[in-house]
Amino acid sequence: MSTPISIKRLLGWKQGDEEEKWAEKAVDSLVKKLKKKKGALEALERALSNPGEPSECVTIPRSLDGRLQVSHRKGLPHVIYCRVWRWPDLQSHHELKPLDFCRFPFSAKENEVCIILITTNELKVRLAFLLLIILVLPPVLVPRHSEYPSLSTVTPSPGLSHCGSSGMSSSRSASNLAMFAMADSAMPYNVNYPHNFSHSPLPPGNSGTSTDTTIPGPIHSPNGSNLQSSYQTHPSQDSATSGQTMHPVNYQEPKYWCSIVYYELNNRVGEAFNASQLSIIIDGFTDPSNNSDRFCLGLLSNVNRNSTIENTRRHIGKGVHLYYVGGEVYAECLSDSSIFVQSRNCNYHHNFHPTTVCKIPPGCSLKIFSNQEFAHLLSRTVHHGFEAVYELTKMCTIRMSFVKGWGAEYHRQDVTSTPCWVEIHLNGPLQWLDRVLTQMGTPRNPISSVS
Repeated sequence: MSTPISIKRLLGWKQGDEEEKWAEKAVDSLVKKLKKKKGALEALERALSNPGEPSECVTIPRSLDGRLQVSHRKGLPHVIYCRVWRWPDLQSHHELKPLDFCRFPFSAKENEVCIILITTNELKVRLAFLLLIILVLPPVLVPRHSEYPSLSTVTPSPGLSHCGSSGMSSSRSASNLAMFAMADSAMPYNVNYPHNFSHSPLPPGNSGTSTDTTIPGPIHSPNGSNLQSSYQTHPSQDSATSGQTMHPVNYQEPKYWCSIVYYELNNRVGEAFNASQLSIIIDGFTDPSNNSDRFCLGLLSNVNRNSTIENTRRHIGKGVHLYYVGGEVYAECLSDSSIFVQSRNCNYHHNFHPTTVCKIPPGCSLKIFSNQEFAHLLSRTVHHGFEAVYELTKMCTIRMSFVKGWGAEYHRQDVTSTPCWVEIHLNGPLQWLDRVLTQMGTPRNPISSVS
């Protein structure tokens, strides 16, 4: 039986080496659906022949579970057709964004789903999108003199608090940073994603209205005590600088949004990977092509490598997918083994102890940093002095181990005891902090021999 001309025409735009028979069945399934709608096939052809031009929505009915089965494979419809016609190496729906004028994005959960999308890599060259990221973050207003309240005025309340369930409350004080300052010597607690999280983060693109985000109930330590302490500040602190001349310090998007350093135990291995792409993969393979969107750990050699490290490296596999979109950083576990993430920004958001290590199982993704939330915290912390702002540098570094975890529930108590791990430095927030600290001047507390 010959292939209908309409399907042959659409297959002419097929990209990559996607299995021919499977691609034909996928297109045939779509054509049958679109034939029921007047002008839909023509609209699809116009969109495919003019990929850079605005186009009308091309939609198909949403199934009960949102997925589409083609032959022996099942997946999200917009991902399937983007792989056929646009990006055969597409990893997941998190790499996709609906066009600005799309009325039927998958995230809207309408009865119809649009299959015309763009990738996050294309977003990089859209100046309007990059401007939006910057404009979302208001400048930090730094007082022009150094009379800041001391961090020592932040005192713990007598009781232990229980978290509410109303999401990120603006009433939660930035002085919770005192807990961050005292947390370094504590044994990291462990939580499992998504078990200890009340809601999964919303997909990129919905960040503007996100309340991801009902805050979970308090996480308890092994001995049953609550990890969260409530902190109180003097009521006048936040208003102490009213009437002062303020100096605005703006956020600037850097050339490389993050730098990644690979470690084996406490030994740094290889050079830092500077991420210019908004979507990057850290895997255990050995591709020598030096792609800007891929950090292959399998290429790196270490003469001090032991058998435990060798075995762990073999299990990294597809590793982790990091993507930076809408001012938010997400981590998706592509490996067959879990990854373990310590992100103070993520922990702050979920009201976990600052050093908590989150286990992300295969196939799951978690928002691990939010520029907007960091901006809100920074703007409030400047009123608590140089030391309080400097503490925020710890929030701009994320540690992530592969295969093996660490913390209170593991025999490895520190990340430097794990065989394979990376440290991710978020350059935009770090450079912003540097400019704020420069504007603030010198620390209030004198240098002493006691650390």
